[in-house]
Amino acid sequence: MPFAQIYLMEGRTEEQKRAVIEKVSQALVEATGAPLASVRVLIQDVPKENWGIAGTSAKDLGR
Repeated sequence: MPFAQIYLMEGRTEEQKRAVIEKVSQALVEATGAPLASVRVLIQDVPKENWGIAGTSAKDLGR
């Protein structure tokens, strides 16, 4: 069972997350030959204050 874990900075819409799940699932089917029904995708939204970029939080960078 292919499993993809994806971390995204908070702020993506539900529609964007659906698109990520769909496209990642399809890529795993194509790459592994696994049936779509066995593919799992987990998206974790990370608060901007918990996402560091070059030693600074994304929140402090205004991202």
